[in-house]
Amino acid sequence: MPEQQGAPSGLLQQMEQLMAALNADLSRLDADLPQAPWTSRPGPEDV
Repeated sequence: MPEQQGAPSGLLQQMEQLMAALNADLSRLDADLPQAPWTSRPGPEDV
């Protein structure tokens, strides 16, 4: 990935680390969703 013009490389590295951490958190949350209590309730179409 080419480096952005005008942005300090330290800032880009920090943003990449934050994005990686966010992606990992979202993946973990997505993996937990099937066990979430609100996903097992019957919807209006099931009543």
